[in-house]
Amino acid sequence: MPRGKPKTKTAVMTLRVAPVIKDAVELAARQDHRSVTNLIEVLILRHCEDLGIDLEKLPITESTS
Repeated sequence: MPRGKPKTKTAVMTLRVAPVIKDAVELAARQDHRSVTNLIEVLILRHCEDLGIDLEKLPITESTS
């Protein structure tokens, strides 16, 4: 029987940012005891909430990778 959390599907995002932004997000993630990925995800979720975007109503797109 499998142990731990069930695997959830994830999508890959690739983006380019200025080196200073990359350094800043890495520092912020370390200070918040998060991974860079988790920090970015949390920031996006908070921003969507601030904008009134209801994630439950968004269509789910399948990752092609």
